[in-house]
Amino acid sequence: METSIIKIGNSKGLRLSKTILEKYNIKDKVEVILEKDQIILKAIDKPRKNWEKEFEKMHMDNDDKLLIDDVFDDENLDEWN
Repeated sequence: METSIIKIGNSKGLRLSKTILEKYNIKDKVEVILEKDQIILKAIDKPRKNWEKEFEKMHMDNDDKLLIDDVFDDENLDEWN
């Protein structure tokens, strides 16, 4: 299939037909995969799918600790009041 690149504001884009969007269940977002000489568009059905399970696993592995303190020693919180 061949399609044209179209101007969208200051950018350019690719217009996909309603048939293609429905066939591949493309809603609001796609994942763009860059491979050698190809650009692959992959439908994203639920961007945060399985996050809850992964967070539980991180907690069980004790891998859910802050990497840096949320308040620094030299931080002056009074200036925000």
